Amino acid sequence: MSLTLADITLYVEKNIGTFHEKRLASLKKLKLEKLLKRKNPYLFKAKNIILPQSLVQSLLDAHLSSQEETIFGDFLEGLAIFVNEQSFGGRKSAAEGIDLEFDRKKTRFLISIKSGPNWGNSSQVKKMRQSFLIAKKIVRQRNASLNVVAINGCCYGQESRPDKGDYFKYCGQQFWEFISGNSDLYFEIIEPLGHRAKEKNEAFLGQYAEIFQHFTNGFMQRFCENGLIDWNSLVQFNSKAPTA
Repeated sequence: MSLTLADITLYVEKNIGTFHEKRLASLKKLKLEKLLKRKNPYLFKAKNIILPQSLVQSLLDAHLSSQEETIFGDFLEGLAIFVNEQSFGGRKSAAEGIDLEFDRKKTRFLISIKSGPNWGNSSQVKKMRQSFLIAKKIVRQRNASLNVVAINGCCYGQESRPDKGDYFKYCGQQFWEFISGNSDLYFEIIEPLGHRAKEKNEAFLGQYAEIFQHFTNGFMQRFCENGLIDWNSLVQFNSKAPTA
């Protein structure tokens, strides 16, 4: 099988719209009260945030940063599976905790795909290791002669020590080259990812402005006095013990 940049461009053009749609949907379903309940009011006070507009922007931007990383991570996972499918006949794995698997030179590679290298804490890494262990066992039960290798693939970043003992961790260029055989793929994909980005972002910013104004007005009505944040009111809303 062969993979060309034209193939990747076509895949991105067909699928990148989903990222923008989910990003916008995440913004639209937000509720100010739920957002305020989830955030730390003491942190905002410590940062000397005085104006309601600044606090609302911080709330929205923090939420979006987290959501966009997750949503775009899902898109990149799909792109990685497509790349490997076209390059080495890979497939989305049905095994729990495994995203991609493919065979090459009598070896079955089991891959857990993450966005970047600092994706989880020790318990999450432990869970991934357990998923690798279970998946390896199942593969070997079906074919004892098959060599099985586990890979934690990260779509960006660097890893100077890929060998983790029971699995390998490949990041950025190492990962994209591993699943495609192309050492330049990691930077070749950047251009297609910008497909209609300006148009989509302008539409997004229009919705952002509307929600920002709506949230600011609601926040000022409930948690402000003379145009400034009433911290006592905000902290009580966030942290006061519920009544029986």
